[in-house]
Amino acid sequence: MEEKYKQKTANCIKVVLFGPESTGKTTLSRQLARYYNSVWVPEYAREYLQNKWNNERKTCEAKDLLPIAEGQMRLENELSKKTDTVLICDTDLLETKVYSEAYYLGSCDPILEKYALENTYDLYFLTYIDTPWEADDLRDKPYERQRMFDAFESTLKDNKRPYVLLKGNKNERLETAVHHINRLLKL
Repeated sequence: MEEKYKQKTANCIKVVLFGPESTGKTTLSRQLARYYNSVWVPEYAREYLQNKWNNERKTCEAKDLLPIAEGQMRLENELSKKTDTVLICDTDLLETKVYSEAYYLGSCDPILEKYALENTYDLYFLTYIDTPWEADDLRDKPYERQRMFDAFESTLKDNKRPYVLLKGNKNERLETAVHHINRLLKL
């Protein structure tokens, strides 16, 4: 049953865009996929939670996190078969774990926590909060950006995940990310 949260072996480098809401992760994911003529894994939570909002006018609840994790890993595992270079992940289960702890009194479902810590990636790009915050149906923490950024960075440090901080405009972020991915690809 828990296999659905497990990362499958893939013949590619995997990088994750990681950080608070509205910090340019999706935009950069798309740019990087185009740059490398590869694929990117969208954030499953956005589709899932937008549908929930549209159909029920409800926001994320703790019970939604495991279905979100399952959907995210299904997408990642399917899309990782479509590249042998680099897979750009708009998020991962570790990000879902950070949100779980931030929204649900420091708690995280043990299954989510297990796979958030077991699944591995070659590099994380931690997106800084120097981009304008853009409202939508799902975003809700415009005044807690620094606190959330600190939680994301602490999680990477505490779990000894390799990461690069991305700051600046879209071009600067893209240039920095490409430089580090090229090093992984040995280009």
